[in-house]
Amino acid sequence: MLSPLLISNSVFSKDRTGQDRTGQRTLWNSVYLNLCSEWKGGMCLKRLRPLFLPPRPLLPFYFTQHCLCSRSENVNRPQSKRATLDTFKTQLSSGPTFQDFVKGIDVNKTLLVSEEDDGPHAYLSEDLDMGNDRKVCFETYGCQMNVNDTEIAWSVLQKKGYQRTNDPYEADVVLLVTCSIREKAEQTIWNRLQQLTAMKRKRLKNRTPMKIGILGCMAERLKTELLEREKLVDVLAGPDAYRDLPRLLTLADSGRQVSNVLLSLEETYADVMPVHRGPQGYSAFVSIMRGCDNMCSYCIVPFTRGRERSRPLSSILDEVRLLSDQGVKEVTLLGQNVNSYRDTSEEQHRGPDPTQLSRGFRTLYRSKQGGLRFADLLERVSHIDADMRIRFTSPHPKDFPDEVLQLIAERGNICKQIHLPAQSGSSQVLKAMRRGYTREAYLDLVDNIKRIVPGVSLSSDFIAGFCGEKEEDHLQTLSLIGEVGYNVGFLFAYSMRKKTHASHALQDDVPGEVKQRRLEELISAFREEAAKVNSALVGTTQLVLVEGASKRSAQDLCGRSDGNVKVIFPREGRDSSLDSGIAEAKAGDYVLVKITSANSQSLRGRALSLSSLSDNPVQ
Repeated sequence: MLSPLLISNSVFSKDRTGQDRTGQRTLWNSVYLNLCSEWKGGMCLKRLRPLFLPPRPLLPFYFTQHCLCSRSENVNRPQSKRATLDTFKTQLSSGPTFQDFVKGIDVNKTLLVSEEDDGPHAYLSEDLDMGNDRKVCFETYGCQMNVNDTEIAWSVLQKKGYQRTNDPYEADVVLLVTCSIREKAEQTIWNRLQQLTAMKRKRLKNRTPMKIGILGCMAERLKTELLEREKLVDVLAGPDAYRDLPRLLTLADSGRQVSNVLLSLEETYADVMPVHRGPQGYSAFVSIMRGCDNMCSYCIVPFTRGRERSRPLSSILDEVRLLSDQGVKEVTLLGQNVNSYRDTSEEQHRGPDPTQLSRGFRTLYRSKQGGLRFADLLERVSHIDADMRIRFTSPHPKDFPDEVLQLIAERGNICKQIHLPAQSGSSQVLKAMRRGYTREAYLDLVDNIKRIVPGVSLSSDFIAGFCGEKEEDHLQTLSLIGEVGYNVGFLFAYSMRKKTHASHALQDDVPGEVKQRRLEELISAFREEAAKVNSALVGTTQLVLVEGASKRSAQDLCGRSDGNVKVIFPREGRDSSLDSGIAEAKAGDYVLVKITSANSQSLRGRALSLSSLSDNPVQ
């Protein structure tokens, strides 16, 4: 490539000799573009640009001549011209370099991060991202994962000096932890944002301006719209950006809208201890993995929470031990696909064995090899505290090999309750959903579960009106509900989500009124079957973990059985055959309850005595 100085000299020398300048604009433009794309020398392109623009060529010419040679020199003499260029190159090479602009850097010394250099950066204020006792209010919407996300975010902010309040009117920061699974959930958030914005405008001017933030799935899915639509939001943080919340809130104090919605292939918050105990202090959610690889055609989760990554087993065990020491009586292991857990964090765990699926199930991805599996985790967690119940949600039916089922049957503190999302009873619809199984494979799994875990309680999820669902498909779903016999169900009408496979490849062709009618029929069928399942428990004795007072009567206590069914009984009941009453029962206690009646939603009974898991390993 020609030197830019020689090019500029040749162009303007022709100009001074009186040659025609027609067409030189094209030449100058091509020269400038060539310099921008190829020249990597030490000169600044912003300074060079005036040399090659044609409107006033004589001024740049005199400037370049003054820099290159004296006015007395003949610019056409090759020897003098060459000497001048060599002189300039020498001066250029001996001029300042990038390192000269970096204060205090020794360019001859390799920079290493040392253990001693872990303090705050010199160019940042030490209290830049501190809360300074500002009050933050969390509002949580959606699933249990969002509950756990709330406590992770609160743990991060608490360490930075924030205070927590449940009253948004008192809060300096209101953070909504959001869900994007269904359209209704998102509309709820939009409505709430309007209310909070009105509250923000009415805030007294002598108080700190309120900041409104969106966390979780909705922040990732609708980041652009959330920032632009009526300027309702100050801060956006996706599911993998909660560590960044203090910095984002500090930046928002300057009046800017800020966001971090980047997804991670590694973030599990393994080193963050969530403040995640329930309001009564007896139960806790423990996240064991994040993300999902299943890519069901209707589901937005892989796009809002990213790929599957599992938390190291050792950190999970440490957290459960701490909860046990705090007196927690029930732990629920959480994940989008909790039973696909696979810890490969240590070299000895990376064996060649592929993951085992339930018989008749398949996946869109290759079998994964190595790692400690869900059965390993479940077995080790169950050994921590014999008096602590272990639950898990939400699993996928494909990840129930016999070893997991046998472990559930053997351990008295692993609840005999399994959530088994079916989504549909039609093999044709299941194929469109990309669920990886047929109706027949699902029913075979149900039979296998009931054989290995006698008395198991089953719950499920169903979607009404998925793309292409015919009336006969809907009838097959109704018949599946009757054939399996669930005691708890979560049912929803389908709403298409952008980014999903369905939004690209399928048509949302079931009318809204048809979806609603089918949903109501599914709910009715579910209640009918749940009433039958619960009625079969009348006359049995259930070990109930007390949650607190019943919502309907302060004279009653409420809790849940091993099968996760609500049980209500009188607060001061006493069995005539026993000497001890249970008036002292409180949240977190185990109470033996004799079931006297049932409906589709709950069981009723009378208390027999205080008890424990270790004293009553079977129901």
